[in-house]
Amino acid sequence: MKIRYLPWGCILGCLMLILPDRGFGQDTIKVIPDGTEGETLPLIDSTTKKKPFNSFNLGFTSFKIGVAFLYEYAGFSQDDEGKRQMDSANVSLDPGFDVRDTRLFFSGKLKTKRTVTWKAGVMYDGSLNSWFLRESGIMIAVPELWGHIFVGRTKEGVSLSKVMSGYAVEMLERHMASDPIPILADGVKWMGFLPKQRIFWNLGIYADWLSKGQSFSTDSWQFASRLGWLPVYSEATKTHLHIAANIRLGHPVNDTIRIKSRPEANPAPFFMDSGKFRSDQSTYLGWEIYYSSGPWMLGTEYFWHKFSSPEKGDPVFNGGEVVVTYLFGGESRPYTTAGGNIYGFVPVKKSVFKGGPGTWEAGLRYSIFNMNDGLVQAGKFWRVTPTVNWYLADFLRFELSYGYGVLDRFNLKGATHFLQSRIAFTIR
Repeated sequence: MKIRYLPWGCILGCLMLILPDRGFGQDTIKVIPDGTEGETLPLIDSTTKKKPFNSFNLGFTSFKIGVAFLYEYAGFSQDDEGKRQMDSANVSLDPGFDVRDTRLFFSGKLKTKRTVTWKAGVMYDGSLNSWFLRESGIMIAVPELWGHIFVGRTKEGVSLSKVMSGYAVEMLERHMASDPIPILADGVKWMGFLPKQRIFWNLGIYADWLSKGQSFSTDSWQFASRLGWLPVYSEATKTHLHIAANIRLGHPVNDTIRIKSRPEANPAPFFMDSGKFRSDQSTYLGWEIYYSSGPWMLGTEYFWHKFSSPEKGDPVFNGGEVVVTYLFGGESRPYTTAGGNIYGFVPVKKSVFKGGPGTWEAGLRYSIFNMNDGLVQAGKFWRVTPTVNWYLADFLRFELSYGYGVLDRFNLKGATHFLQSRIAFTIR
């Protein structure tokens, strides 16, 4: 199965390059090829009407270069039970500063009859101490299918939080119940949106023929889908109600799976670890609901991760989050229907480098993940996290958060206090 579908996607992609684009009606000034890393491809800035300094015209394609950098600190304080849990897991919880990641990304729009954009990216992962290829591929406008087709390496499309750029999410980390969902996959994804019905979707099929052996490649093949509806969608009032369901089916590599989860702190070790166990199928089901109105955003996601493993009692792990944020100064978090129906980067009216206050945001999240089921007792963890974000400029963000969480594992309930901060720099 992993070989059968991808060649057809590549053939379809090549055909679309030579077919005319009949009335897709897209804005030719601003093109968003995928949205998952937030890289837009404007030849002209939509606000200043000027060509961005990092955008060039090479004739056959536009060319844009971007760079991003994350540097963070995490400090921890545990009670006696928490310390004993770390000893039992044979890990250490050490405070410190760390380079989270550094990345370069490139993008452009081909000079073709049909709208075709491309993107490529590389990233240094601080936790793995290595470089690897990020989202890279081509996006083809397909009005005949009411949307776009992406061929290459991308995010699967499951979970709004997971699809958003890590530099744009409202909290320092995504919620831990999304940890089993791989951050990237190689394959073909079809994304669409019907404005009149306000229905959106993405369907993707992926295989590991290029990514086998990489940390994110947990399945030899997977099918991922997300179907949603916007019962409320008003750009005039900045009001949106987003409802979607997620379904993912996969075949674990070598019929073996291992699920690990950090406590929403990347410098921390894995608090929960299932260890390797045999499974010939993974099934992820979930829902997401987001409501935003002006400066307010309220969101929730919940997932069930089921593994076919008779020897482990077919365990089902489950968890999710509830999060609320507020932007001060009259700003609102932008929502886009291009590239997967996600929230984008927070705008800054007047940066601190121009004498302004930047933009401030306050957030509060409750999250939980239960990895105790069947014969797998990997732990259950919940956490409450208030956060303050200061967007000094469009390219610079400072984040500060405190967290309190309780881990139920090894017949102990240990508490941990978290103090985290991060500087995010991005030119996109």
